[in-house]
Amino acid sequence: MKRFRDLQWCRDGAAAVEFAILAPVFILVLMTLIAYGIYLSVAHSVQQIAADAARTAVAGITESEREQLVDTFVTNSTLNDTFLKRDKLKVTVAADPTNSNQFTVSVEYDAKDLPIWNIYSFALPDKTIKRFATIRMGGI
Repeated sequence: MKRFRDLQWCRDGAAAVEFAILAPVFILVLMTLIAYGIYLSVAHSVQQIAADAARTAVAGITESEREQLVDTFVTNSTLNDTFLKRDKLKVTVAADPTNSNQFTVSVEYDAKDLPIWNIYSFALPDKTIKRFATIRMGGI
């Protein structure tokens, strides 16, 4: 009975056991933060490309001029995101169907090559990132 009481008060391995229980949860949370950080960084870059391309397209008078200006902008721009690849971008310029005084630049990015898809099997955002920017034509 004395040995049982001695073991009850002995705390020598408690920290190691607590670490073994909590470390996998902590690592999972940390990796989730990294994965979503990568995804949100790419999504923000895609939105910035759409907004900058739309601002560039304001100079075009016709729809074909706007398309050419957007294509030139995307081709000549420096993509500053590490995970963003130019060949995965699909950019379209079209008149806004609900308002003839506006046009919309839409950007789709195929994010299947991001490293986050290989890390996890739980629910993650869509593998295609879609963003757009709408610009009004002709001033106020």
